[in-house]
Amino acid sequence: MSCTHLTEPGAVEPVTTDECPDCVAIGDADWVHLRACLSCGHVGCCDSSPNQHATKHFESTGHPVIRSVQPGEAWRWCYVDEEIG
Repeated sequence: MSCTHLTEPGAVEPVTTDECPDCVAIGDADWVHLRACLSCGHVGCCDSSPNQHATKHFESTGHPVIRSVQPGEAWRWCYVDEEIG
């Protein structure tokens, strides 16, 4: 693993939630899994979801690392280096 973003501590602890706030805001309830930004805590839906809010958040902010907020999962993904940790 050559990604340094994955080894940096997150600025915030990911929240546990069962809904994508961005999808709720547009009246859509069709998300698959949720991801949390470790820079600011924003929760968005995964790329298997129609709206892909987690990736859109990265594209608009440049915040590099997300992690799963699914129960029992703690993996991280770096958008910049496209690595999982």
